[in-house]
Amino acid sequence: MLASTLHNWNTLDREKVRAGVERVGFRGEDVICVLNWLQPGMEVRPHSHPFEQLVIILQGKVRFHVGDEVVEAEPGSMMRIPPDILHYAEPIGDEVALNLDVFSPIREDYRHLVEYQSSEFEGE
Repeated sequence: MLASTLHNWNTLDREKVRAGVERVGFRGEDVICVLNWLQPGMEVRPHSHPFEQLVIILQGKVRFHVGDEVVEAEPGSMMRIPPDILHYAEPIGDEVALNLDVFSPIREDYRHLVEYQSSEFEGE
């Protein structure tokens, strides 16, 4: 097992989720971070999941629809989305939004995003 390995999300292969949405992942022992590139005009898809989600906006502006609330976020904005709440993100303006999501424990449906790190963890 390696003690520490440096990675750069700009050089990782991005997963194309759908037109206008791409992502990469990075993990620790019990946490996964997913960086999303959200293009203006992308199709929005309201959804919910049983995971708490921490959201950090790094670039661009995003309108978040969370339950019955709507908030606009800009770089530096952070929010918590509780489990099982219907939500979605809508980029606003002309700039690509960079949205960093944090989940703990690691979502099994996102584990494929971090396969490149398998040598960093024993028994995986």
